[in-house]
Order: sequence, then structure tokens, then C-alpha cells
Amino acid sequence: MPSNTSAPPAKKKGRRARLLLVLLVLVLVAGVGAGGYWGVSTVRGSFPQTTGEIRLDSLSGQVEVKRDAQGVPQIYADNETDLFRAQGYVQAQDRFYEMDVRRHVTAGRLSEMFGEGQVETDSFLRTLGWRRVAQEEYDKVLSAETKKYLQAYAEGVNAYLKDREPGDVSVEYAALALTNDYAIEPWTPVDSVAWLKAMAWDLRGNMQDEIDRSLLTSRLTPAQIKQLYPEYPYALHQPIVDGGKVDESTGKFGPEGGDDLGTGETPGTNPAGTDGSSQGMASQLAALSEVLDGVPALLGPNGNGIGSNSWVVSGDYTTSGKPLLANDPHLAPQLPSLWYQMGLHCRSVSATCRYDVSGYTFSGMPGVIIGHNDKIAWGLTNLGADVTDLYLEKIGPDGYLVDGKVKPFTVREETIKVAGGADRKITVRSTEHGPLVSDRSSELEAVGQKAPVGNAAPDRGTGYGVSLQWTALQPGKSMDAIFAIDRAKDFDSFRAAARNFEVPSQNLIYADTEGNIGYQSPGKIPQRATGDGTLPAPGWDSKYKWKGYIPFERLPYEYNPERGYIVTANQAVIDPKNYPDLLTKDWGYGSRSQRINDLIESKTKDGGKISPDDMRTMQTDNRSEIATLLNPLLLKIDIADPHVREAQKLLEGWDYTQEPDSAAAAYFNAVWRNVLKLSFGNKLPKEVRAEGDCINVRPADATGPVDEQNKLVRECGQRDPDSAQPDGGDRWYEVVRPLLKQEKSEWWTTPGSRTDQATETRDQLLARAMKDARWELTAKLGKDVSTWSWGRLHQLTLKNQTLGTAGPGVVQQLLNRGPWNLGGGEAAVDATGWNAAGGYEVIWVPSMRMVVNVGDWDKSRWINLTGASGHAFHTHYTDQTDAWAKGELYDWAYGKAAVDAATKDTLVLKP
Repeated sequence: MPSNTSAPPAKKKGRRARLLLVLLVLVLVAGVGAGGYWGVSTVRGSFPQTTGEIRLDSLSGQVEVKRDAQGVPQIYADNETDLFRAQGYVQAQDRFYEMDVRRHVTAGRLSEMFGEGQVETDSFLRTLGWRRVAQEEYDKVLSAETKKYLQAYAEGVNAYLKDREPGDVSVEYAALALTNDYAIEPWTPVDSVAWLKAMAWDLRGNMQDEIDRSLLTSRLTPAQIKQLYPEYPYALHQPIVDGGKVDESTGKFGPEGGDDLGTGETPGTNPAGTDGSSQGMASQLAALSEVLDGVPALLGPNGNGIGSNSWVVSGDYTTSGKPLLANDPHLAPQLPSLWYQMGLHCRSVSATCRYDVSGYTFSGMPGVIIGHNDKIAWGLTNLGADVTDLYLEKIGPDGYLVDGKVKPFTVREETIKVAGGADRKITVRSTEHGPLVSDRSSELEAVGQKAPVGNAAPDRGTGYGVSLQWTALQPGKSMDAIFAIDRAKDFDSFRAAARNFEVPSQNLIYADTEGNIGYQSPGKIPQRATGDGTLPAPGWDSKYKWKGYIPFERLPYEYNPERGYIVTANQAVIDPKNYPDLLTKDWGYGSRSQRINDLIESKTKDGGKISPDDMRTMQTDNRSEIATLLNPLLLKIDIADPHVREAQKLLEGWDYTQEPDSAAAAYFNAVWRNVLKLSFGNKLPKEVRAEGDCINVRPADATGPVDEQNKLVRECGQRDPDSAQPDGGDRWYEVVRPLLKQEKSEWWTTPGSRTDQATETRDQLLARAMKDARWELTAKLGKDVSTWSWGRLHQLTLKNQTLGTAGPGVVQQLLNRGPWNLGGGEAAVDATGWNAAGGYEVIWVPSMRMVVNVGDWDKSRWINLTGASGHAFHTHYTDQTDAWAKGELYDWAYGKAAVDAATKDTLVLKP
């Protein structure tokens, strides 16, 4: 799932943000170092009370909060509203600063906390209007029951905030108070609903691919771009659902019936990007991409790495005789972790108090997102459906063009309040497709003079605008779905709940105590009359409007498949030859999912059974799939340089595992990074290459040979390193796979330099990459290859959101934790992701891991990336991280007796 809650300061930090960092250092050093006033009242004073009694006016009955050795709370109440009131109170105790920052992100109000450096980010977020849509959901769409729960949760949060000074809530507020008159506002139900919009944004699908394909047209031909976005390898990597079709007479998907339904392609093609030069559009889309990079990613870098693993195995193949279910969402490392472990228990489950659920929650939102109740267990991974489209808009002073007629914009004014500065006002214009996102960038005020559009396009005039159509900008019922899943009892009620899980579109896996396993792909997924969503669409042509959404009844599902297990890891859901509707053309490419499939099959062949510990071992499998293809070729290269040969020898006998202490893994990944840079990276336009990656190239609009009038120019990358290309994910595995069989290809050619010969063949380029990798690691890890290790390159640092994301070294020491030397890697099952264009630093991780022992719940196990607490210096700030890094899991108590046995602290909340 989503799959990284980072927050401000954004990449371009203002003077105020730097001042806050310095002041925070002074505050913490004074307190922690000298044990003075700040240390007592600010650092420790905000820690939660976890024992004794507290009176809350909003409660109707007594509530118990039992915490285990990791500080994980299990809440017991006699009615549902008290249960969610207590959830709000307890989450605010541990995580309110995180919650507060998050709601300012979703509302586009970061400038109120952090000053003028956040105005640009707020402007973009206000243009998207997450908070406005969340308010509309609450007012007009959500059920009365859901609103009752949201209100109870808000009452619990506000009961915690009552009569507390900001410095008593969290240490960060003490720093803010020194430079800002910021005051904490009461929590509202809409604050909780808006979080779903942020989650949907980071899991929005292929928008970045849509932009990048357009940007690539400035340097590459359509045929070359097609090579860089290959078709999903259905023959190699099996999709989630391997059977079933839509019965067109009923419109329902099912395991039986239906003829072959063709390719799954939607009719027509998108004319944008099909002819002509694209320099103007490239500059505009690059500017949009830069704006997107500036939006705080609450879950992580959007793209190939955002995903997750989940799988469920039938009891026929397990040692327990009951299903086993595993899940580990891959999200950005953050401190505190995105997840908050919790149990919500009615003391007596009945028709009036229906919840007995435990699992992973989001701070700031009631309910459990991933976990189990007494009958069923479920997990989530990102489906990756294409739910966004960019539209080119022919705009003028009076509106925008559709079918030859001018339509007026929908216009609203927004006021952005700025801490320490004057208010800023912005005008938000929207078309029938959605907000005009190009208004938020000076470079996007006019679209380029050579935008890649068809001959039927209207006169460019001053240019085209760019609007965004996105399912999450329409009110929906996902909040209703969360509560319904929490109390579902069988597959029918689970699917009924999933019907409302509209945004973001997720893969849902399922198991129950009766031994059943299942899968459902829910979500509001658009149907396009024309076009396939891979490039910006012409907004002036109504044929490219969305014609509706795929009905839930047509969405793929499985129930007790004959093979006995279901794996979802962001691969294709179903082979399009068996499915008529277009879900997306930009799947994850299936390396992780196929590895999990292979591990399950190898374990269960010849009557073998899978244990819970086997499930945990699979979660930490770190084999490099690209190494199985590339390493044999590297070993065949004749290397004359003794230093490079010394490094090459590391690869001899390597089993492709990426352990933290592996020198072979370090060298191989460095070689892979340099292969990508030489063969692809140096041929890509600056708009997608990483910042600081500078090369000499001919101008993009040049024709003919390089001469005095058309000589090489210096171009430096413009993309944030975390989202630059080539990122090295499993899309690039599929790009390279066929090329490795070709001794000669245009991709293997590279120009010479003062120190290197030009390359013309595969082996020449591989040899050069091996040499470059040797000297890169010599600079990073030293000359002695015996001291190299993957973990020294591949490090995880947990950074406290906002004030811990930058600044002097002392800030890193006080607020941040790490580094940890990690194994695993990009597209491995143990997906400690890194971006090959940007470096080796870990940029997404398994943000939690769980293995559910269905029916014998107390034998389930789990772990979080950090800990329960968001308070720096608290015992539970990062107390789970060491075990997480080792691949260990903690016992997950669920039943009353097991919870009592695990309880270390008990807090009683009384009316």
C-alpha cells in the first residue's frame, strides 16, 4: 500500500525553517545536556500517561488502555463511540504532532506552521483541493454511522488537547513557539477524512510515467520510448488472478464462462505525443514534475517502488491446517513510522458493539486499516490502477476550448496564511476535467510552442494549459469501507465492504477461520472512450472524456483458487486477453511477485507445508533477480586491469543474495547502476535525470552532425534523486532482458572520453561499467575489496518529520536515528529500495511486517519500522527498529488472556 509520512520543510527551505532548526538545537541541548527547564517540561513533559486514571468528559463509560512492552495499546470499551473516542485520545497521546503536520499538509496550510518556504507547496495543494473534497464527503456522502465514529474520534483527540499548552503536547511545538505564534486548533472529523486524499495521492498510479513518456520525446524516438516501457511479461510473471472472465450478458466477473475477450486495449490512441518536436511540452511537463516533487510525499516517492507484498496460503498447504496471511507495505522510511499498531475491542461483542479488531492504523484516522478481527484477516497492496489523466487545455481569457466552443472556468479564491509574513491569495481555475495545475508554475503559464499533438489540434496561440482529472478529487465512501471491513465476518461481507473502497485502489487479500482465502480488486477506475492514459490527452476533444467507471461487479476477484495461494505484489492483476477493461498499462513488472510465487511452490511441492516462520523468511528474501541475468555475463568479460579483476572475482560463486555484509552484492549493484547510467541515463533528457548528473550532449533540437554551430552543450539533471531515471526497478529489468541477448544495440553505444574508449558492443559497455563501479566503490568504501559490504553503501537513516529533515549534525543526533546497514534491495522481496540514478541510500522499506495465523490469532506476529511513540527520546521512539532490521517479528497478542499476559501498563479512562 501503500506504499512513505514525510513533511516539510520542502526541498527549498526558507530562512525561517533554518532558524527553527537552530532554535530546536538550543532547546534540546539546553534540556537534554544540562537537565534544565527544557529537559523536564518540554522533552519529558509531553510523554503520555500510561498508568493510573484520567477523566474524560466525553466518555459514557469506563475504558481500559493496556500497553505491552513495546507500548502498543489495546483498548477495551463497552460501546462503539467510546471505543473510537479512546482511539483518538490514545493516538493523540503518542502522535499528535505527526497528526497536526499531516492535516496541515492535506489542507494546504503548511505555511501557517513553517512560514513562507511552504507557500508554493500550499498553493499546489489548495489547487488540488483535498480538504474541500474531504469536507464534501463528510457533508454529503459518508453514512451517518461513519460520521458518528469520526466525531467520537475527534472528541477523543480534543479531550487530550484540552488545557494543554503546545509545549506539553510535543517538543517540536516548543521550537515553533520561539519564532511563531502558532496555536493548536481543535481536531475535526474532516481532518481524518482528508488523510485518505493524501494516501491516494501517493498511490495515484501512472501520472509520473505519463509525464516522463512525454519528456522523453525531446531526446528519444517513439520506438526507443516504447523499448523503455515494455509490455508486462505475462509469460514470465504470473498475474494475481489466473482465471475468470467477464460474462458480457450479465456484466459480472466470475470464475466461469465468457469467450476470449481480446486484448483488453481501449479503442483509439492518444494523439498527444504522436508527432512533431516536443521541446515546448517537455519544458512544461518538466515544470509540472518539479512541482509534484515539491509536494510532501506522505507515503513515499511515487513510482515503481511504491507497492507492497502480500500473500495468503490455504490451510491445505500450511503446518497449522489454517490459512496464513502475510503483508508488508513498501513505503518511505520516516520517523515516526506511518503505521500505529493498536487493538480495538468491545468487551462484549454484540449487535450494538461490533468491533474486536487489531492491526495497523493511521494516526489521525479511526479504525484499523490492515489486520484481523475474530473471523477474518486481510492485507493491502497498491493495485496501481490508472486513475489520473493529464489534459492539455486550449485556454484563453474567457475560458477553455471543448469541441470548438469556449467554456468558462470554474474559479475560486484561496487565502494562504503565512507564519511571520503577509497572507497570499491565489486564484484556482478548473476545467471540466479538473484543476488547472499549470497555474501553479510560472513555467506552465503557457504551454510550449511545439507541443506533441496531432494535426487536428487547435492553434497554439499562447500555449496550452495542463489540467488534472483524478478519481480522488470526487467525493467517495472509502471511510465507510474501512469500518465495514473491520467488522466483516465472511467473504461476502468483506466484498460488500470493498465495494466502497474507492480511493486509493488497492489489492485486497483475505482469509477466514473457515479456511477460505480470497482476493478482490476494488476501486473507482475510469473507463476511457478514447485513449489509453499513457500520455496527456487533448482536452479540447470531448471524445477523450471519461465515460464512467468500471462497475464493481466487473472487477477481478478470486475465491479459493485451485492452486491454494494468492500473491499480490503490484504485478498485473489479470492477463488482458481474458479481461475487456483497461486497468492500467503501467504495472509493476512482477519480479517480487514471481519470486514469492516460486518460493511458495518450492516449499509446497511434494507435499511440503508452510509454517509461520517460513512466511517470515520469505518476507526477508533478498535475492537480486537482475543479478541472475547479468552476473553470468559479467563473469565472462575478459578484464585486464588487476584492480577491476579483483572486484570481478567477488562475483564468482555469489548466490545473488544481498546480505548487509556481502561485498559481492555491493559490487554487483554498483555495476548495475553504472550499466544503467552508460546505456540509458546519459541518453535521457535533463528533465528526468538526477540533480547534479551533468553530461556533455548535443542540443535536443539539433539536426545533422555536431559542428561549430551545433556543438555539445553541458546539461545537468533536474529531477530529485529519489524519483530520477533510470531508477533501476524491475521495469528496467525488462528493458535490459532482451538487450542482453544482443551483442550490438544502439543502447550499448557510448562516446569516448579522455579516460575511456567509446563502446559499441554489449561486452565493451559491461567492461566499462565494471571499471567505473570499481573506482566508485574505491572512493566510497576504500581500496581493499575485502572490506566492502552492501550494508555500508545501502544505509537507512530515520529522519524525524519536519524539523529533523535537515540542518546541523547535532539535529541529526538529537532527532534522527541511524544509520542502519541493510540488506535487501530494489525489486527484491525484502524491498529496501534505492534509486540507481540517485545513489544507494534506502528510500523505501517494508514499513511494517505481519504474519497472521488465522484462527489461532495469538500465534500471529508483527513489527513496526520504528515504534509506537512520536516523541523524541521516548523509550518507544525507535524500539522496534533493530529487530525490524534483522527481520524479526514480535508476538501479537489478541485474545483477552494473551493481552493481559503481555500488558505492562494499564490506563483507565473514566467519564
